[in-house]
Amino acid sequence: MKAVVMTGLGAAADVLKVHDIPGPQLEGDRDILVRLHAAGVNPIDTKIRKRGTFHPDLTPDILGCDGAGVVEAIASGVQTLNVGDEVYFCNGGLGGPHGNYAEYIAIDERFVAKKPTSLSFVEAAAAPLVLITAWEALYDRAGLQPGQKVLIQAGAGGVGHVAIQLAKLKGASVATTVSTPEKAEFVRQLGADLVILYKQQNVIETVMNWTNGEGADIGFDTVGDKTFFETAEAVRLYGDVVTILEPNPEHGTLKTSRLRNQRISFELMLTPMLQNRITEQEDQAKMLQQCARLFDEGKLKIHVGKTFPLEQAVAAHELLETGSMQGKIVITMNN
Repeated sequence: MKAVVMTGLGAAADVLKVHDIPGPQLEGDRDILVRLHAAGVNPIDTKIRKRGTFHPDLTPDILGCDGAGVVEAIASGVQTLNVGDEVYFCNGGLGGPHGNYAEYIAIDERFVAKKPTSLSFVEAAAAPLVLITAWEALYDRAGLQPGQKVLIQAGAGGVGHVAIQLAKLKGASVATTVSTPEKAEFVRQLGADLVILYKQQNVIETVMNWTNGEGADIGFDTVGDKTFFETAEAVRLYGDVVTILEPNPEHGTLKTSRLRNQRISFELMLTPMLQNRITEQEDQAKMLQQCARLFDEGKLKIHVGKTFPLEQAVAAHELLETGSMQGKIVITMNN
């Protein structure tokens, strides 16, 4: 099969190469072979490319956690899927040959969900990682309740644009930050109640005015660095701050959070995969099943900002690293 192989650490143009390599085999009795139609591109991909994989003892290295495609073969113990089923999932891409920048992948059936019928393969491949991240952050970590006010940083991004919709589905009011008027219009269409152009407006003051001086009930940081500490400043006493990145002490302190008795939570949806936690990976697949229903009912949307063929994975990484994307980037296969 054709696959984009990471040959070392460094710039995308230097280390991402298209190779012909042997296709994957069904190793477990519940494995399925998926002929991939598309793969999502996420920031974790560029970080691994620069810093190294989580499994340096495995080769070749194929990136890409998100995938969507058609089941082409099944092992003897598969119980829920058949050849020809269309599926989507977040699995692999953290080191070794099990990644989605390829024409095929073998994966345990318990970690996939049937693709929403209303979505194309490209749209489906864009969804899993950001869906699970936003779902776990808002619903599981912060325990979002109807009527609460939520601040979502970078609402036009991959995680952010899904988080806005999940918060609105729960009956919350949403404030979100964006960089341009074009992105402001995009997030308004997703249901954002308050749109903050952070280059022109003071985010903390704007949120405080919106909440009558109390602060948001929940702050969701998808940016990191100084944005994490800014988020905490905009959250009320006994509120929740959730971040998908590690706070950098060079950009602030936790003094405000401590004085306000805030609960700080970390969200890394890759943990079940990294720790080989079967039950938790099954739970994430169930989240995708629920989201498939929401997609097909017209209650949830995924925005794909740009697609690239497999052979142009370098360009996909370079665009993602500009930090200017609206929605998701997806790589497509010639199937």
